[in-house]
Amino acid sequence: MTVASRARIAVLDSTNMDLVAFTRVAPARGETVMGESFRTVAGGKGANQAVAAVRAGGEVTMIGAVGDDDFGPRLRAVLDGAGVATDHLRTVPGPSGTAHIVVDGEGHNSIVVVPGANAAVTAPTDRDERAVAAADALLLHLELPQEGVLAGLLAARERAARTVLTPAPAGPLPDELLALVDLLVPNEHEAAALTGHDDPQAAGRALLELVPEVVVTPGGRGCVYLSRDGDRLRVPARRVAAVDTFVGALTVALGEGRPVADALAWATAASALSVQRPGASSSMPDRAAIDRVAASPP
Repeated sequence: MTVASRARIAVLDSTNMDLVAFTRVAPARGETVMGESFRTVAGGKGANQAVAAVRAGGEVTMIGAVGDDDFGPRLRAVLDGAGVATDHLRTVPGPSGTAHIVVDGEGHNSIVVVPGANAAVTAPTDRDERAVAAADALLLHLELPQEGVLAGLLAARERAARTVLTPAPAGPLPDELLALVDLLVPNEHEAAALTGHDDPQAAGRALLELVPEVVVTPGGRGCVYLSRDGDRLRVPARRVAAVDTFVGALTVALGEGRPVADALAWATAASALSVQRPGASSSMPDRAAIDRVAASPP
């Protein structure tokens, strides 16, 4: 597909340093175990989506905060190196956000997220709002204070930018916040937490009472798209998918004007690629790789 111009994406969300310990068996409460290796990896749901969107071909601005600790410059450098614009990523006093992750020998993990500098993002600045106004879409999660998410959604609505929210971490959300969301992208567990329905189709139908478009992502059964216009689509999974990559690529594809079915299939190809590689931000595939996989049979 020939693209006339790059999709412009603003991301208002978290930037964290992931501190990852690998161990054969995760410790039980009160237990100490020996680890096998340790890595620090730039992460945060927002930063991961920003990198995914850039590699998928988008023009991306990251809005958020890092601390004035050692991690702050490292996080900024990773985003800069990936091609994400970081002039709206402010530096605030104190520690950067961190995620403390234990991964056992079977690949299961447990995670503690400490917000750090992300907690300072309670509203976009006037300058941030101008970046939102210049974007085709604003991507958000729930790793910032809820008032910051709400203020970002309001700024996007006032400036006619499409709003795409992944409701993670899962939890109850006020109606006033959901009323500002154009496209809600929960996974099956988040959809169930919001609606009480375990079935993705039933959860999607319930969510349409709150938002105009829903994609329930993806799992072994693929993703489900529903809209108030009556559209119902299911895209099969290629394998277990990575949601941050999926949402970043999906927003780029929609920003380029692709039909929804094509955008969903392309984003599913992107997420399938990313789970084959180690790391979070380092695993995001580039556009050429996504195109190759998208052109192959599921």
